[in-house]
Amino acid sequence: MMAKKKAKKIRIQLVRSVIGRLPAQRKTVKALGLKKMNSTVEQEMNPVIMGMVNTVSHLVKVEEIK
Repeated sequence: MMAKKKAKKIRIQLVRSVIGRLPAQRKTVKALGLKKMNSTVEQEMNPVIMGMVNTVSHLVKVEEIK
């Protein structure tokens, strides 16, 4: 049997406030698991997560975990 590939992970940090942002952007930040400024989460890299990050790219900082 073939072993599954290990999914790459990314670290997402909220670096700008959601105050005054569109409701859709606020919900996206919440769906990513971010709550307060400078909070950090680790997510698996997949098209869904990358699309969410792209939507709020001006609010977050992303780095790949090796």
